Order: sequence, then structure tokens, then C-alpha cells
Amino acid sequence: MVNDSTTLFTVSTDASNETLITNSYETFTSVSTLLLDLSEDLNGKHRDIALAIHQLSELGVLLTAKLLDREAPCTS
Repeated sequence: MVNDSTTLFTVSTDASNETLITNSYETFTSVSTLLLDLSEDLNGKHRDIALAIHQLSELGVLLTAKLLDREAPCTS
């Protein structure tokens, strides 16, 4: 673990791939939702920028979902 006083967040070195992928997916999903909510309050250029960032985060959702399906498929 990093003992640097400027480090606010760390990722456990023994976290499984499934845990890392799942948390990445959930983070991207949350960002996408927040951006859509924010874009409803914006107009013009700022709205366009928020929606462009949303599209990039949605790409992250799709990529991590595909990785999660490959690395830790649901067995149900």
C-alpha cells in the first residue's frame, strides 16, 4: 500500500480481475448516468460537450462489459 500522504485513493493489490472489471463497469455506468443528468441542465456548447463525454463513457461501458463477459461470464 502507498503511504504517501497525498494519495487519497488506492486499489488493493490483491483485487481479482473480476473485481477490477466489475468496479470499472459500475464506475463507467455511474459517470454515464451523471453526465446525462447534467446535460439536461445545460444548453448549447456545454450540453454538446457533456453529451460527447457521455458517448465516450458509454464506449467505456461497452468495452468493460465485453471484457467482463469474457473474463468472468455469468454462469446462471
